[in-house]
Amino acid sequence: MTPTACMILAAGFGTRMGALTRDRPKPLIPVAGRPLIDHALGQARRGGATRIVVNGHYRADQMRAHLAGQPDVAFSDEQPQILDSAGGIRHALPLLGAEAFFTLNADAVWTGANALCQLAAMWRPDQMDILALLVPGARAVGRQGGGDFAMDAAGRLAFDPAGEVYTGAQIVKATLFEGLPEGPLSLHAVWRAALARGRMAGALHAGHWADVGHPGGIALAETMLREVGDV
Repeated sequence: MTPTACMILAAGFGTRMGALTRDRPKPLIPVAGRPLIDHALGQARRGGATRIVVNGHYRADQMRAHLAGQPDVAFSDEQPQILDSAGGIRHALPLLGAEAFFTLNADAVWTGANALCQLAAMWRPDQMDILALLVPGARAVGRQGGGDFAMDAAGRLAFDPAGEVYTGAQIVKATLFEGLPEGPLSLHAVWRAALARGRMAGALHAGHWADVGHPGGIALAETMLREVGDV
């Protein structure tokens, strides 16, 4: 069954953004005339998500106000402690209410085919517990650092810093987060367990992807969008 719930991870401090996040959370930084979070919301809705959960911690009041009045969006407030990626997902499971769901990072902009639609087309829950959307390094605009995963002929993943880049989009099963300890926890712990079972697969994004987690990524993302007329 195709997932219809999506979690947008948006709770971070945005420290790489420097002064740009002094008075606002990173997801509210504008790119091509729209806050980053609105790019992610558009990606989720165009991909068929009917239930969207956005988490927040840093300047959460601003995030809550921005999302107010959007009936398909629930806000997962992480207070008093920020919970990191897997911890934030575990905390939001009651709001997601789904056996499997999409997740998206809030600090990315896309061109090409919709991220969620590509994942849905490749999702095989009998064969995988996680399906991650990757992009070749040559199409990872603004990426700082190397890759994340190598993918074999069957689509199974292994950690590889010389491999493809993780775009922040995936489908995951809720059972992977049930029973996790309270408090902060990275997705890497969940990934490692799925990789050890051979239950984490990958798909390649048909398009470009921009990392807008650092100041230089803003102009690069806007140029990328202009080149395809998506501004």
